[in-house]
Parts: sequence; C-alpha cells; structure tokens
Amino acid sequence: MNYIQTSKQRSFLKHLASNLEPSFQIGKGGSAPEVIQALSELFHNRELVKLTVLKNCEEDLRSIAQMVSERTRSEIVQVIGRKIVLYKPFPDPEKRKILLPK
Repeated sequence: MNYIQTSKQRSFLKHLASNLEPSFQIGKGGSAPEVIQALSELFHNRELVKLTVLKNCEEDLRSIAQMVSERTRSEIVQVIGRKIVLYKPFPDPEKRKILLPK
C-alpha cells in the first residue's frame, strides 16, 4: 500500500507517533494469525498504531514489520528500537482523523 507518498508525510506521522503509547505487543507468537486478526481489528478504530516487539520474539524486527504491514494492508511509518509504527487511513475519507500534508 502506498498511503505515504512524500517524506514530509512520513515525518508528520513520525511526529504524531512520538507521543503515542504502544497499543499492541508482539511476543513469542510473532506474526501468528491471531496477532494479525487483532491488529486488523485495531485498525477499525485507529489510523496510526504503535507496536512493541518483546525481547522473547525470535523473528527479525524488520521482517515482522513487513509481514504485519502486508497482512493488515497498512504501511510502515517507522521501525526504531523494538517499536513499529504502522499507518492505515480509514476507507471513508470523511471519517479520517489524520490529514496528511501534501
């Protein structure tokens, strides 16, 4: 998905995510179907999601981010430390809370 088209938009989303508390943790199960399902449901209420990958997760952080992004049809904003920030706008433009700069 290409929701983010410019570096200015990515920077804007990073700024919003900096004050955001992680709303989901990925642990030993990694990117199990249950995790993907829970994240998909989370995107029904939020456009920007911050995840924490616990130390007991054996998978590579970048590969987890890529896989979760593909399966939830979201876009990776940032992977930093053990945190992943994903963005997926609401399908209805009138319900969108985050308006990206041009």
